[in-house]
Amino acid sequence: MYRLGAVLVLCWALLMPAAVQASAIEVTINSINAEGIGESIGTINARDTDQGLVIIPELSGLSEGEHGFHLHAGDHCDPLPNTEGVSIAGLAALGHWDPDETDAHLGPFGNGHRGDLSRLVVDRDGNTTTSVVAPRLKASDLRGRALVVHAGGDTYADTPPLGGGGARIACGVGT
Repeated sequence: MYRLGAVLVLCWALLMPAAVQASAIEVTINSINAEGIGESIGTINARDTDQGLVIIPELSGLSEGEHGFHLHAGDHCDPLPNTEGVSIAGLAALGHWDPDETDAHLGPFGNGHRGDLSRLVVDRDGNTTTSVVAPRLKASDLRGRALVVHAGGDTYADTPPLGGGGARIACGVGT
């Protein structure tokens, strides 16, 4: 049901007149690792619709499969040391954006973090261009916050922690 609803919302949003779209934003996404920020792997374009934010990725160079995708609270993508002093890729992006202080990871259609976005699906050539919908976000929510792509998929649950997406592998900040 979740996928069918998302597909219907996405189709409607992509076909609606431009006059209905309130605002848009483009975010450059770079590869990241424990040493720092790497090269651009593409862009994320997002635009407001009556059904929420439509996010259109144009990314390449990723591993095939599903990747967790989140709006984080921080405004940087730099690595930082963890409590043990080990450098962690993108740790400056902080945690998932949770302005309602739900402290719950429930996916883009749940009532948890508003930073929970639909998984990105990457083809065997390392590309993802499939749009996703974030019904509880607006384009302005991306400004000054980091969009992060994770190495693994996302269960949209708190177990494993934060949906099991694993390492942060790509990041960009909305301006």
